[in-house]
Amino acid sequence: MRALRYAAVAATVLAGLFSQPALAACYVVYGPDQEVIYRSVEPPVDLSRPLHETLPRVAPGGKLVFSLDSQGCELEINKLPQQPQARAPQRPAQGVRNPG
Repeated sequence: MRALRYAAVAATVLAGLFSQPALAACYVVYGPDQEVIYRSVEPPVDLSRPLHETLPRVAPGGKLVFSLDSQGCELEINKLPQQPQARAPQRPAQGVRNPG
């Protein structure tokens, strides 16, 4: 009985060691007109967040397709709009009064 338990644990560990991680090799974003607007081996959005939250910010109306096959992904395309950098609020210079 004990040998059977050890065999089951060993089989589970071996299966975990030889399984492939769930990673995509190519990410493609299609715009609302079905034109490819992004293709790369790097994801266009933070995949730790839900796609319905992140993709519309980068490509409104777009669709993200990812594949395990990297064929065709050698030629990267990035027609995504540039995201504006968040700026810190500006403070008035010291010693300068606001008229008012």
